[in-house]
Amino acid sequence: MRRSLLANTNEIRGLNDGELDARIMETKEELLRLRVQHATLQLPDTSRLGHVRREIARMLTVQRERELAAVEPGERS
Repeated sequence: MRRSLLANTNEIRGLNDGELDARIMETKEELLRLRVQHATLQLPDTSRLGHVRREIARMLTVQRERELAAVEPGERS
């Protein structure tokens, strides 16, 4: 398993916005490659798909938290 792409939430929160966007795109590309490998029966560890999906969800959650924090409390809908 490639540890370089897997990160915990604290590591994700330590990234700036540009780095976070780049990591999201990089991880989505990895997920696409894994899906192709899975479809062609070349993926030895299918649990990796779930790990990468959850990693993307973590990063999107942190991104959304930042968006909401930037908005004034009275402006939220």
